[in-house]
Amino acid sequence: MGPQNPPETFQNHTMTDTAPPPFVFHQGTAPLLISMPHAGTHVPPDIAARLTEEARHVPDTDWHLPRLYEFAKAMGASILVATHSRYVVDLNRPPDGASLYPGQSVTGLCPVDTFDDTPLYADPADVPADAEIAARREAIWGPYHAQLRAELDRLKAVHGTVALWDAHSIRSVLPRFFEGKLPDLNLGTGKGTSCALELAEHLLAIAQTAPGHTAILNGRFTGGYITRHYGQPEAGIHAVQLEMTQCSYMQEALPFGYLPERAEQIQPTLQRMLQAVLDFVTTRRVS
Repeated sequence: MGPQNPPETFQNHTMTDTAPPPFVFHQGTAPLLISMPHAGTHVPPDIAARLTEEARHVPDTDWHLPRLYEFAKAMGASILVATHSRYVVDLNRPPDGASLYPGQSVTGLCPVDTFDDTPLYADPADVPADAEIAARREAIWGPYHAQLRAELDRLKAVHGTVALWDAHSIRSVLPRFFEGKLPDLNLGTGKGTSCALELAEHLLAIAQTAPGHTAILNGRFTGGYITRHYGQPEAGIHAVQLEMTQCSYMQEALPFGYLPERAEQIQPTLQRMLQAVLDFVTTRRVS
């Protein structure tokens, strides 16, 4: 049972109990937790009413990741999935909203623009003020991270050494963030700080064997807040972020449909990478 969740209170509006909880959680038995902080699509009505028509489609969602990673349940993985859109609050940002990539274009803790650099809010006066940002952080960011921390602690107590896999996806072409087309499989380990180098290199080698796909380690995406904050290899927690191109398994434009035939081409590689992570952590114990 995860931590209790406070009611959502935004801009002097209290959500009813019909609002979804901040996350959906599946508890597994293996020393692996998969986090999906950007898979949520829910936007509370009082926020949605202030968004542009474009933003109401939540185009910057990491679509269909629970379906893509469905096989991981049979591997024994615990899976933590966000329910709310990153437009409400970004669960992969520090609680103070500090930039993870200084000097580069980024979106914040409570974003005000899309990946295409268009406004989220129809009226600039409607962007969230500090009090609203704090309320969103308390209602959604806090419970998600409390559950993430609790499950890592539980798994570590049982297994000694554990892995955290932070699962993401993004459109393959986004001039705001990178030039040209992004490699398909972008592994991030905080530039070598969040997991053992041996594991990172092994994962890259597996990713590079994916037929028709490209891969890179610590390229444009080196891991967000979750990977960098929770990854402590010296303490027995190895964290890896995988940022996938969405064209590897889905349509990158409306209606953002899942493409089963395409997904089936990349899922064996995903499964091999997760199995490599499990094999690595099960052979190591930190006393």
